[in-house]
Amino acid sequence: MPGARDRFSLDAFRHEALDEVGSTNSECLARARAGDSGLLWLTATRQLAGRGRRGRAWTSEPGNLYASLLLIDPAPPERVGSLPLAVAVAVHAAVRSVLPPGGEPLDVKWPNDILIGRKKTCGILLEGEGLPDGRRALVIGIGINIRHMPDSAAYAVTRLADHGANISPEELFAHLFREMAQVLESWDEGRGTPEISRRWREVACGIGEKITVNLPDRSLVGTFAGIDDKGFLLLDTGLGALTSIAAGDVFFQGME
Repeated sequence: MPGARDRFSLDAFRHEALDEVGSTNSECLARARAGDSGLLWLTATRQLAGRGRRGRAWTSEPGNLYASLLLIDPAPPERVGSLPLAVAVAVHAAVRSVLPPGGEPLDVKWPNDILIGRKKTCGILLEGEGLPDGRRALVIGIGINIRHMPDSAAYAVTRLADHGANISPEELFAHLFREMAQVLESWDEGRGTPEISRRWREVACGIGEKITVNLPDRSLVGTFAGIDDKGFLLLDTGLGALTSIAAGDVFFQGME
């Protein structure tokens, strides 16, 4: 509809900084249930119950960035599937803007983990909920390791401070606030998916490499053939047609 891009203009977003909270995602969902109109950023100095995908705990000590963005009815259901790609593009751009040039590669691992030198420095969790009034709330949770990282993770991790980015969470959030608005404006409620997919492929990690994809009931091994127009991972298992995967944990050789 006319003016849809204006919905995500920079001045349409609000920000509230919290000190200590259970989870910025949970707080955003509570605000949505209370009638918030969306486009609300919540950041916290520390989370007491931060979480990642599949219910995993997320280290939430002061010094890292913990931010969640509340969106209400961000796109029709048939177009919202590409939103994780848009989020990854925005977070990648924000992190890139604070890293010194010439360092290790900064990539996105499908669908939206941010890697530096193939080590995870950011987790992104999207959660949705139907509201009593018929609206759909969608929360984008972003945790970025700046000064701290998990002591024992199932994968290699890193932090921005180890790569020359000696910045505060507030400074990094200023970049994220701007980049997310610009990318969501381009995404245009899903109408801009082709452009977002192009930008995602430019920063993607491991296209053409052998990967393992862990699904809830099994693991698949094959070659990462990229993504389709909906943002699904395409896996070449060598058995003919490419396998399309909507959700799963991706591991490259040597990353398990």
